Order: sequence, then C-alpha cells, then structure tokens
Amino acid sequence: AMLDPDRGLSLTIARVVQRLQGSSLHSQLERQARISLHKPEIKLESLKEDIKDFLKTSGWEKKLQNAVYSELNVFPMPCHPAAPPEHIKEPLAYMRKAQGSWEKRILKSLNSMCTELNIPLAQKRPVNEQKELLNKWNEMGTDEPDLSLFRPVYAPKDFLEVLMNLRNPNYENGEQPSFKNHLGLIQVPLKVKDIPELKEDFSELGLNIGQLGIDDSAQVPPEFFENEHVHVGQKVLAEQDSAAAQQYVRQGCPTALRADLWALILNISNQPEDILYYEQLKSNVIQHDLLVDSLIYKDVKLTASNDDYYFVFEDYLYQVLLCFSRDTSVLEHFTYSSATPPKSYIRGKLGMEEYAVFYPPNGVIPFHGFSMYVAPLCFLYHEPSKLYQIFREMYVRFFFRLHSISSHPSGIVSLCLLFETLLQTHLPQLFYHLREIGAQPLRISFKWMVRAFSGYLATDQLLLLWDRILGYNSLEILAVLAAAVFAFRAVNLMEVTSLAAAEAVLADLSTLKVMPLLQIFLFATVT
Repeated sequence: AMLDPDRGLSLTIARVVQRLQGSSLHSQLERQARISLHKPEIKLESLKEDIKDFLKTSGWEKKLQNAVYSELNVFPMPCHPAAPPEHIKEPLAYMRKAQGSWEKRILKSLNSMCTELNIPLAQKRPVNEQKELLNKWNEMGTDEPDLSLFRPVYAPKDFLEVLMNLRNPNYENGEQPSFKNHLGLIQVPLKVKDIPELKEDFSELGLNIGQLGIDDSAQVPPEFFENEHVHVGQKVLAEQDSAAAQQYVRQGCPTALRADLWALILNISNQPEDILYYEQLKSNVIQHDLLVDSLIYKDVKLTASNDDYYFVFEDYLYQVLLCFSRDTSVLEHFTYSSATPPKSYIRGKLGMEEYAVFYPPNGVIPFHGFSMYVAPLCFLYHEPSKLYQIFREMYVRFFFRLHSISSHPSGIVSLCLLFETLLQTHLPQLFYHLREIGAQPLRISFKWMVRAFSGYLATDQLLLLWDRILGYNSLEILAVLAAAVFAFRAVNLMEVTSLAAAEAVLADLSTLKVMPLLQIFLFATVT
C-alpha cells in the first residue's frame, strides 16, 4: 500500500532523523555548534540563524546533506505505517517463503560440514595462535592450510536451480495472462522494463552524449570530452556533494578521480572513529576462530588467487573479508533485505532464544565467488580501513541483492527475468535456437550477474560498469550488459549445437568494451 505523498514524506523525514540521531555525525554537529558559541560573529539575539550560517560556511551543512542523501539511497521508501515489517523486507509472501527455505538449506549445508569435520562454528584462538596471526596479518596468503575437506556452502549454479523452481502459487500451472509466452528459466511474473523504458532510465548513456569508455564517438573527440569531464569532476569533488557526484559518474569516472568520487557517493570519509572500528574488528578476528574463516580462505584461493588481475591483492581480501564476517553493523541491512541472518544456539541450548547468536556475526554466509565483490575495489583503495568501509557500503547497498530471493527491481530474480525478456524480445531467433539445443542463455549469464561481472571483464571495463551501478543506484545495468554480450556474439552463437559450445563462445569476456556494447544494445536496437 503506497501512502499519499505528504504522509510518506513526513514518515521518511522521521526515519532519517531517527537514524541520524544515533550517528557520530550528530555528535560532531553538536560539538561544532557548541564551539561556535565562542566565536565573535555569533550573536545571542540571532543565535539560531548565526549557528546555521556557521554550519553552512564551515562545510558541516554539506556533510549533513550527504548523510541524508545516503539514507534516502539505501533505505526503501516507507510503506504504510500499518504494513508489517516483513513487507519492508519483501512484499510478496511466496518470495519470503522461498528465501526462508533457501536459508534453511544453506544452514544445513554449513552444519553438516561442522559435524563431518568435527569443527565448532566458533572457538577462541589459543594465545600462541593469536600472536602468530597478528604477526602475519599482512601476508596471510603465504599460509597454506589444508582446506581440501572444506567446500563452498553453495555456488551460483545451485542458487540458479532454486530460482528456476520459483512459482507464484496464485497462478496454477503457469497460467498467468501476459506471462505464458515467457520461455525462459524464470517462471515468476514480475514487471521488468522494456527497451524504451531502459532508454529513458539510462538516457545519459545515449549515443550523442560524451562517455568515458567510448573511444570513437562521432559527436565529440574523446580527448576533448575527457579533459572537460575531468575538469567538471574536480569541481564536483571540491563541492563535496554526494548527489552531484552520483549524477556525474553516469558518464563514467576519470581513473584519477574514481576512488574519491565513489567514496563521496557512498558517503565514506574514513574518520578516526571508523579506523578505530576497523581495528576492533581486526582484534576480534585475531581472538576468535570461526568456521567461516576457512570458507573465506578457500574462496580466495579458488577465485582471486587464480585471477591474473587480482592475485596480488590476496592479503587485502583476507583482511577485508575476515573483518566483514565479524561486523555486526552489517545486520542493519536485514531490515530491507528479504534475507534473515542465520542463528546458532550455544551448545545444549537449541531453540532457546536467549542463547541464540547470529552466525556469522554479520549474518552473511559467503558462497563460491564472494571474494570477487571485494577484489576490484583493491585497485582503488590501498588503505585497509577505507577499502573495508567502501566494500561494506557497496555490499549493503547493492551486492546483497545478488544472492537473495526478492521481487526488488535490482534483485537477482528481476535481473534474470529482465535478461531473458530482453533476449526473447529483441533476439528471438537466437533465444529459440539456444533454448532448442539445451543452452538456455541464463545458464551461461547467471554467474556473470551474481558476481556483478567481477572476474569476467577486464578491470578497467568492470570499473566503468560499476561507475554506472553507483550512478543509477541500480543493478539493472547488469542484465542489460548480459543481454548485450549475447547480442554481440549472436552470429557465433547461432552456429553452436550444444551448451558446452555456447559456453566456449562466451568463455572469455576480457576483451569486451562495456560502454559500446551497452550503447549499441540500448540505443541502436530497433524497437
């Protein structure tokens, strides 16, 4: 149930105020206001106005604006006050139910690994082990523990099987009026955008607009656009305005400015208290040994360590992911995620709520490929606490949607459906051909989307893609790019006669240029 706009606005304001009241920004603003009382330009008779002016000129008003903007970007619009909290998590009951049973499966897999290997979920590290870990904190990759018995809790293809079995129980035998022509693997009726709507949403990617990542635009010589764009980018950074930065990166980020622009959009400033918080997470890692540590270790070894671009960041990945698993502030995102953090009970107290703890403490069980969400960020941030905060913010804004079942437009189910619909509508021959030979396109593209293409594209191209995720505050572009890749390789794909052959045609995406592919698919496809 949507609210009338005024009621919605007042609820939104109330929620933002409530959330900012507990923040360190709130105490900093109070401190600044108190300090300002001693300044000669602040007069008692115009106290309120003078303090407001002081906060404006000293840059604190901007900081507050960015914090509010950040809240509005992350949290969903308020539902009706009477709507139960699970509606904020996910409005469709059958999606909530499917997510719940998927979580049970993951937990079962984790628990059976514990039992098989006879390893507790968590234990305190002996003091000598703590010392050892502290000493090699910056070179954990040199360690070669035997992880042969550990296996990823699940891989993207297991998750795809679950999504293929999703059904809306209100429609018997798939008799949804407009939907029965959908011949893809995803069989739930969600509304997804068509090309005209996508063109409107992504209008800044149009053919006559300057773009970083397009080498030969007919309209503007690329070096002219680039110099001008860098100049504007420096201005945006000087202004320190998150909303302006978000608009700016829709045309791509100059390499030299990207780290600062992303941090501005995500409202990450790496204050002393943030650095301290990161140190606390680190000491928690040093003191306690969790079963998920071995899963993280194994994942990095299986993915990033074998990647030509990312193997050099192996140590950063362990640091960030181990700290992330301990970070209870991540639990907050479960208010707007369809997922629920898993609970574990202190031994012998099963089912007694007062003995329940979230496990892992951040509520997120990593799966095969999870470390690839962090790897590209290592190119931009070399200071561990900053890298950590950027990743955490990217996760709670975007990446969590790629491995939970929901009806959200940026959720993986909608992305799969958008991808299949775009192909079936605009490349019907290719779509039917691949379907006939048992090479359903989604079987190939699913892993790209779940990882937001990390590890599949060349890094410079991946960063241009992630610029647009941040710029549009949406993951829909992942589905558009996946369809564009199929369109680009359509001639070769029409000749294959098996899934393996189709996979071979699409095995290497590292030479692709993201922006021309997106432009051609969105703006040069006849609709």
